[in-house]
Amino acid sequence: MSTSIPCSFLFSRIFIIIHNPHPRRTLLLAANSIHSVSHRRYFSNNNNNSSSSTSGSACSKNLDDALNMFNDMLHMRPLPHIQRFNKLLGQIAKMKHYPTVISLIHRLDLLATRKLKSDFYTLNIAINCLSNLNRVDFGFSILGKIFKLGYQPDCATFNTLIRGLCLDGKLARAVRFFDEIVLKGFQPDVITYGTLINGLCKIGNTRAALLLLKHMEQATSCEPGVVQYNTIIDSLCKDKQVNDALELLSDMIGKGIMPDVVTYTCLIQGLSNLGHWKEVTRLLSEISTRNISLDVKIFSAIVDTLCKEGKAEEAHEVLDLMIQRGVEPNTITYNALMDGYCLIGKTAEAIKVLKFMKARGCEPDVFTYSILINGYIKTKRIDEALGLFKDMSRRGLIPDTVTYTTIIGGLCSVGRPLDACVLVDEMQTHGQHPDLFIYATLLKCLCKEKRLDEALFLFKMIEDDGLVPNIVIYTILINGMCKAGKLDAAKELFLSIQAKGLQPDTYTYNAMIGGLCIAGKVNEAKDLIRKMKEHSCLPSDCTYNIIVRGFLRNNEMSGAIQLLQAMGDSGFSADVSTVKLVVNLASTNQLDPPCKEELLKFLGIT
Repeated sequence: MSTSIPCSFLFSRIFIIIHNPHPRRTLLLAANSIHSVSHRRYFSNNNNNSSSSTSGSACSKNLDDALNMFNDMLHMRPLPHIQRFNKLLGQIAKMKHYPTVISLIHRLDLLATRKLKSDFYTLNIAINCLSNLNRVDFGFSILGKIFKLGYQPDCATFNTLIRGLCLDGKLARAVRFFDEIVLKGFQPDVITYGTLINGLCKIGNTRAALLLLKHMEQATSCEPGVVQYNTIIDSLCKDKQVNDALELLSDMIGKGIMPDVVTYTCLIQGLSNLGHWKEVTRLLSEISTRNISLDVKIFSAIVDTLCKEGKAEEAHEVLDLMIQRGVEPNTITYNALMDGYCLIGKTAEAIKVLKFMKARGCEPDVFTYSILINGYIKTKRIDEALGLFKDMSRRGLIPDTVTYTTIIGGLCSVGRPLDACVLVDEMQTHGQHPDLFIYATLLKCLCKEKRLDEALFLFKMIEDDGLVPNIVIYTILINGMCKAGKLDAAKELFLSIQAKGLQPDTYTYNAMIGGLCIAGKVNEAKDLIRKMKEHSCLPSDCTYNIIVRGFLRNNEMSGAIQLLQAMGDSGFSADVSTVKLVVNLASTNQLDPPCKEELLKFLGIT
């Protein structure tokens, strides 16, 4: 008879494929591993707690306890009913140890007797585990076994399979399967529809989800609830279709389904992202009349979105409103508001928010200080930024890489590279390692301040720290060397780049061309442009302007005219500096009349 067909072969095959990189030895190694561990625990604990672990209902707090209990139950005589095993398997499944559950069911089937064999609930547990392991294909194999054993699948069976298909990204197959079982008389429940609607929304097919919702309303006695509406409203908002989302809100209210905090959270977030503040205000008023309490998360999202749009004052009003409604702002809320004020240059207002935050017992975090430090640095108030930086230490907060990067960049922006170097040392003392961006910032500042020796020392330090300098680092150093008159050293470094597996980019070539022009070696610079093209690195407008100015300053007028022609052919034009130089040369009568006329004609000056 069909009811006597054992499942052991099916579970052996499933177990082998799920666990197995080596099919021949999996059954011996993996299937018995749980038995071995449990068996050892059984004998070591048997004298102390065997009776307590096997009496009463199967209940375990962790996997080890569950495996021990499973083994104890297998050694009981008479064997417990399969229902007790199912309860234990269900608990392990809730712990998300899905492969373990499959292994244990496999063991049960190997030991199957008349009194102990997998039943319908065992097979449903197996389908659930396989679906969560993205092996819904095996779940369908077990569905076939359920039919052969004479069981009738229920909502839980079909819902689990549909969820498994959705988890596996097989939405089209999930919808086909849904249609098939409905045609065969299966009555879907709210979970069936909810699972499909959620899956469709996750892949962005909100229109199909809406059609399914309509089908749910019209063709069945299964009425949609707030969860299904929320899923679609959230998806519509994420698709920026907020008008459709608002229309769906009206529909659900018209059908007597009251929106909850999730509904309004999705809508307010979507409307805020699009800057529809009138609608946000209307919804906030509607929420208060419905006696729904928004949480700190949604208020913080509104504050953050307003601030990103440069509306810090309006965001401050929202913060005041949330306090009035008894929702206490958290660090995220205050940080968003302070960042908003800093973005519009109102650092003083941001500091007021900091003081207010502390007064309400909300402690600032590292991100708070990073925001304010960045705000001060943007307005060149470095000393105030350093004051906040020191205040962090007094409060026991350790600056992170973002904070250090910000303050080091600020010091470099005002020409204080040595102070920045002190912070790099401090950063390393705290166990944080400067990255190439920090080193590039420091190198650039040292070169700009004509501290080439310190820049070269820092370059060596980068290599000693195990970092591999990138092309940006090399370009900065080459540029610094050229401007300091160390052309030979710059050329040597330039030639070494390719040997290190790097390719010079336009900026690197521009730095080297500029150095050659400063040294009066304009023909060599022109030759470098040719080599640049040979290496598939096309000159930019900056490249042409650098070399044109080089030729002009070295009184190579014919060469300058040729380069201006090439520049025009490439679609580039002279920049302000080049035009200024030509005008200055023309006004001082340093140009021959024909050259002067030709140059002015190229620049469109008559």
